[in-house]
Amino acid sequence: MIRSELIQKIADENPHLYQRDVERIVNTIFDEVTSAMSRGDRVELRGFGAFSVKQRDARVGRNPRTGETVKVDEKHVPFFKTGKLLRDRLNGNA
Repeated sequence: MIRSELIQKIADENPHLYQRDVERIVNTIFDEVTSAMSRGDRVELRGFGAFSVKQRDARVGRNPRTGETVKVDEKHVPFFKTGKLLRDRLNGNA
């Protein structure tokens, strides 16, 4: 599902809301999650999962085409851990 499909589905299920308002709500939620993660905060949506940021240390990698070693800088990557309810639904337990 892409963002526009999510917006359309929410708008269809809530006919009392204008589509532009639903779009603003969805964009605000995504912006807040992104802002919190960029500050290094953890975002938890109960029953769904938790978004956090993990730090990957600098290391020496290898270019697979040429075989030469390459220095890879330290970086921060997003990480998602599913919640129990989501895991149970995916595995047919709910």
